[in-house]
Amino acid sequence: MAVGKFDPKELEYIETPGFFGPTKTLNYPISQHDNGIATFKREPWWQMQQATPDAQIFATGIIPDNIARAFVVEGGGFFQAQDHDIKPDMFGIEWEYIAQVGGSMVRPGKPLLEDIAEWREKLVWPDISKWDWEGAAAKNKDFLKPDNFNQLWFQTGWYERLISFMDFENAIMAIFDEDSQDDVKALFDKLTDLYIDIFDHVVKYFPEVHAFFIHDDWGSQKAPFFSPDVAEEMIVPYMKRVTDFLHSKGKFCELHSCGNNYRQVENYIKAGWDAWAPQLMNDGYKIYDDFGDRILIATWPQNIPEEIMALGSTDERGAAFAALPEEQQRAIAREYVDRTCQPGKSSFYNFYAAHFLTPAFKEEMYIQSRKNYSK
Repeated sequence: MAVGKFDPKELEYIETPGFFGPTKTLNYPISQHDNGIATFKREPWWQMQQATPDAQIFATGIIPDNIARAFVVEGGGFFQAQDHDIKPDMFGIEWEYIAQVGGSMVRPGKPLLEDIAEWREKLVWPDISKWDWEGAAAKNKDFLKPDNFNQLWFQTGWYERLISFMDFENAIMAIFDEDSQDDVKALFDKLTDLYIDIFDHVVKYFPEVHAFFIHDDWGSQKAPFFSPDVAEEMIVPYMKRVTDFLHSKGKFCELHSCGNNYRQVENYIKAGWDAWAPQLMNDGYKIYDDFGDRILIATWPQNIPEEIMALGSTDERGAAFAALPEEQQRAIAREYVDRTCQPGKSSFYNFYAAHFLTPAFKEEMYIQSRKNYSK
């Protein structure tokens, strides 16, 4: 689909329905669904923003992990966990919601598995045929609108699942220990069978889902948890089975993997992921430069004034950025777009930097990306 030239009439804002109520959007030349598809095909019309109306989050409560992790986004209203709520995931592992950090965690110190070899005896596998798929489909009939680019969020991948069973210290030892690795691989193989079965049901009951956003954190603030060689042997083959399956169904695959993971990007590519959104401790421009022609990278402006980036929280940084003169915000947006929005090497906007999305920045990013992508 050829990208048409920017028309100033596109800046005539219109009101559209949104998950949290009516919202004003630009007068787009094509639907957000079509631009989402085009973005993942590397032919975007404008710079897509993730976790916004550009890409609708769908985290259905039919998957128990979404309730356990206190993140349900679907028809029927917004789910809000209460502080210290404890909910089980699909394996019966209990997660506790901590309001201060806005997320849930497994209480450490009492792992289900002390030894990975115990998994065949101790794990109780979910029977997903008993989940109310038809009820969930009916509940979300109006939520998954055809004009949206709908992206299913799946909370717990392979290594994260291992941590939930064993706690972090035991999980990392199992990944490294040659005596444990065969058991880990066997577990990951069966997990992959389960995930493919779940995703097959999603494809059947939610045909309006266009992409899958699957979580598996691999790193800390400073470095990956394990070497690229270990990841390639222990996790990549199982991820590749999932991405191959989803691609065979015509769906796109995005990996959510927290941490400073530049050294793992080659593995993300080998595993078949279409896209990755790095956290801001990474050098996003370097990742884009080195890998952006082979995997779609969520980028962000790295030309924000240093005194703003030195502030302690996203709220503080967002407020300081919004206080900049409007033309300076627009200049930062233009420089960012010229750096990472080029035909043949496109990107999309990183939701970790959503606090910089002021009205002026968003509008200028749209204008400049429309111009760049139509060259």
